[in-house]
Amino acid sequence: MIRNRWDSSKMGERVAITNEARKIVDQLRERHGELMFHQSGGCCDGSSPMCLEKGDLLLNENDVWLGTIHGCEFFMSKDQFEYWKHTHLTVDITKGRGSSFSLEIPMGVRFVIKSRMFKPEEYESLSPVKYGEEFID
Repeated sequence: MIRNRWDSSKMGERVAITNEARKIVDQLRERHGELMFHQSGGCCDGSSPMCLEKGDLLLNENDVWLGTIHGCEFFMSKDQFEYWKHTHLTVDITKGRGSSFSLEIPMGVRFVIKSRMFKPEEYESLSPVKYGEEFID
């Protein structure tokens, strides 16, 4: 099967990351240490994945963990997850300055989400999500 650059899903995985976005994560990790992602719900820069220093966003029972991409936990709000739960997400990067609080913004690039619906056999094999309170110390 031939895959385009953003269709990098594997069975059981809800979220993935492109090689281009991995390079930016590596640069950010060098500057900021451990990182996390949270899919914003429409404030500021529409619905963009925000990259933050791990722990900068306080998680609670309203946050859903979708998986780990390139060593970073990926979350979104429970309400938003209800709309996106049948969708595979891939974090990519594009040139241009976004208007969010995400760490890559000063670099002149921004993270974006590419999405597609899961195939029925993929959806059936997904790992369960976890909720934010499971990540609270």
